[in-house]
Amino acid sequence: MTSPDRASNRPSGRMNGGRALAEMLRLAEVGPMFGMGGFQLLPFYDALAQLGMRHFLINDERCGAFAADAYARVTNRPGVCDGTLGPGATNLVTGLIESLNAGTPIIALAGDTNRAHSWKNMTQECRQAEILRPAVKELIRVELTSRVPELLRRAFAVATSGRPGPVLLDVPEDVCHGEHDFSTEDFAIDPSILSVPARRIRPDRADIARAAALIARAERPLILAGGGIHLSRAYEALLSLAEGQSIPVAHTMSGKGGIACTHPLSVGLFGRYSRIANDFIEASDCLVVVGCKLGEIATKRYALPSQSIPLIHLDILAEEIGRCRSAAVALWGDAKAGLEDLAEALTEEKKWASAARADYISEIPGRMSKWREEAAASLNSDERPIHMARLCRELNHALPADSILVADGGFAGHWTGLLYDTKSAGRHFIPDRGLASIGYGRCRPHDRGRQQCGLGLRQGIAARDVPRPLSILRPRRNGLCGNRERDGLQRSSRRGSGAAWRGVAGRPRRADPPDRARRRRHPRPRPHVACGRQPHGRDQAGRPGSVSLHPAPERPPWRVPHELNPWAEGPRSGAPPRAAEGMGGVYFPADCRTARVAALATAFNEAVTISLSMPTP
Repeated sequence: MTSPDRASNRPSGRMNGGRALAEMLRLAEVGPMFGMGGFQLLPFYDALAQLGMRHFLINDERCGAFAADAYARVTNRPGVCDGTLGPGATNLVTGLIESLNAGTPIIALAGDTNRAHSWKNMTQECRQAEILRPAVKELIRVELTSRVPELLRRAFAVATSGRPGPVLLDVPEDVCHGEHDFSTEDFAIDPSILSVPARRIRPDRADIARAAALIARAERPLILAGGGIHLSRAYEALLSLAEGQSIPVAHTMSGKGGIACTHPLSVGLFGRYSRIANDFIEASDCLVVVGCKLGEIATKRYALPSQSIPLIHLDILAEEIGRCRSAAVALWGDAKAGLEDLAEALTEEKKWASAARADYISEIPGRMSKWREEAAASLNSDERPIHMARLCRELNHALPADSILVADGGFAGHWTGLLYDTKSAGRHFIPDRGLASIGYGRCRPHDRGRQQCGLGLRQGIAARDVPRPLSILRPRRNGLCGNRERDGLQRSSRRGSGAAWRGVAGRPRRADPPDRARRRRHPRPRPHVACGRQPHGRDQAGRPGSVSLHPAPERPPWRVPHELNPWAEGPRSGAPPRAAEGMGGVYFPADCRTARVAALATAFNEAVTISLSMPTP
């Protein structure tokens, strides 16, 4: 929508606060919203339906916050989520902190009590503003219906300016239900604040000159790229500086994709987990840190880099510079703008940099080859359960260049951060490193309300009108652990998903309610294949530690094709499982059973879940 169109579409007249909220979001051209309705915001939901705007009902407000976060990451536009009074609002906390720490723009709406009766023990009343304020970049309380458009405009400005983050709009019931005569001017909104970055600032020219001089003198400079590269969309600027000055690039988990991992100048992940990047850091004589907080993981708990190495730190948040490591030159500004200014200041040095650093750059392929030889045993492992290095190698082969891999919290993110290779610049790898909450990547193809980030990612991909494969890799509830750690637990089967752990081995199971018993006798067919394990780490044939491919127990029994069964030569080949416990873990849409996906399916164990699909715009 162009600015003239947006102006001509502004509403006016008497309307309630909920309608004003919806009209402003319409003018902001927000994407799908995620949340669970409550009475306090009821006029808002009515208005969304009347305006034909999309709102996805979720089963838990945390899921809505994760979905909005994922949508924002792939579109660089604010995601929108909502929650009702009390527990609905407090359920947003985990997702909002993820966005706050990761710098993801989100507009969150929370209903609140009718102010005429506040603090009179109203149903679900709590000090939600005090609980939510530390979890967001800014909390805005709307006290007058007439100020709804103004304060929502403010929320967009705060969410997308500087270092992006979540903003929560706390809307009391009487404000949302109250009415006001609005004019068209009330609904004005600046298009520049509707995406990230809203406004770019450039570092001081004198600081740029000092930084350029340090880089020009360096024989072994190295760029350390963080997640700010994605927020600034600085891919071309980073590549131009790296190639023009022959400077290798290392990345954090959040910064993966700043340049393609397959690029000759990429030395991979640095910090706690590293292929060769840490060696390059230790041997460097100048480090250029871009959009990176240099936190615990990136610095091996602050052991890297050495204080003796000159460091140039470029960041949009001035107070982050020098927080964990003092900088020789501090560049306060946008990552893209700062990198462009550095490249311009080093134009003369570009003529000789390639020749002067040729020997330095030639070290990269040799060291990477040596690392691959040392890691070959793990990368090519035939272990059962699958070795995570082998899984990552298969993902590298299976996923195309435009795919997106989502890694959940915990070691699912660490393994893929180290071993998964993006094949082009951009957000093709999304770990939830803001808070590293396990559950961010939870995705059940048959349960939209519980898809969490998967739903938001699919909507974000669709909004970009570019269909691409989406994969989600996550640890199970108990993390990536072996059989011995799991022997005291058993999983309850819930529609074959194996999502919940219940009780201790030997505890009697409660009787199923009549409706669930009926579903067990007459299950609804679902077009998914499950790859799971029998109880206590044994497969159908009783072999410990192996994996079998079979349909979920509640679906009509069928035989797995011979070529898809990893144990086709063994007993009970392709037979459905004998019990429901321990089922589920890996789901694939039926139309995705290609040879490569089948190979992945047979290799999985309970430790991870992956969902492969091709969303459509």
